[in-house]
Amino acid sequence: MGIIVYGEAMLSQKSHYALRALLILAARADGQPIQIAEIADSANIPKKFLEQILLELKKPGIVRSHRGRSGGYSLGRPAKDISFADVLRVTDGPLALTPCVSVMAYRKCDDCFDEAVCGIRKVMALARDATADVLESRSLASAAIQMRRAGAL
Repeated sequence: MGIIVYGEAMLSQKSHYALRALLILAARADGQPIQIAEIADSANIPKKFLEQILLELKKPGIVRSHRGRSGGYSLGRPAKDISFADVLRVTDGPLALTPCVSVMAYRKCDDCFDEAVCGIRKVMALARDATADVLESRSLASAAIQMRRAGAL
């Protein structure tokens, strides 16, 4: 019997780095762009990997790039309007643990006998809803405020 893998159950390094970089941008009170090297140094992220992550986050408008001598990256919209769920969906994909309960990428499980009565699906839907509730209700702004209070930013 094989193991069925639907995705990583833990936060990927890519998502972790994305959130750390975005919190640095969110903490910037003046909203001015920050150069990628400064973000990488502040968040202890390899610069090349950060470049790839920021390009990915630019597509849905989570960040904006600015050209020129004082260029760099800034948030694409207010930090209060960017949830942890927004970021994780871009970097890691759907929040659901199984494809049959995914809102964004639904797919029937290959070995499912009947979704309507599947006990696994019902529990995974509850887990997805609880996870989404938490991640959608937490913004970069609220996390940045907590970190500033703790002296971490």
